[in-house]
Amino acid sequence: MADRKLVKRSDKVSFLGCLADGSETFNRMRGFTTLSGSKNPTEYSRRYVDEEFETTDVTGYSPSLDFGFDQYVGDVVHEEMVEILDNEKLGTEARRNIVTVDFSQPEGEGAYKAVKREYAIIGDAEGDSMDAYTYSGTFRATGKRVVGTATVDETGAVATFNETL
Repeated sequence: MADRKLVKRSDKVSFLGCLADGSETFNRMRGFTTLSGSKNPTEYSRRYVDEEFETTDVTGYSPSLDFGFDQYVGDVVHEEMVEILDNEKLGTEARRNIVTVDFSQPEGEGAYKAVKREYAIIGDAEGDSMDAYTYSGTFRATGKRVVGTATVDETGAVATFNETL
């Protein structure tokens, strides 16, 4: 029987595409208390007259990530998100790419499987805790998944994404 390794939540790490000086840098999303995903499938169900059961097909997905974070001063990801949420930015100004790196799936020297997708940042609540100032909301997908690989710098703070062609 082959050895099985349990994949932990900490094996899949997300990096937010922060915009500075006209370029995008993927910074590790630290201090998040929640970052859980939902596929939100669209289904088409029907029952044919000659069958005793219902048939269902998945016709699409509308992925989302619920988030919550404790705001830290000087954290570039928190600053980027707070700028969007506090200023109630709309449309493309409230969109950012997220790269999720799967450290349980190495892809060569220092590279790991990764997925990049653009999300709208939708704020829900803030200040819900007496221990830290918090923000919560949802990232909602605005585009297709881009599959590739990512490398992470020696500090684990910045990722570089490369699309698989």
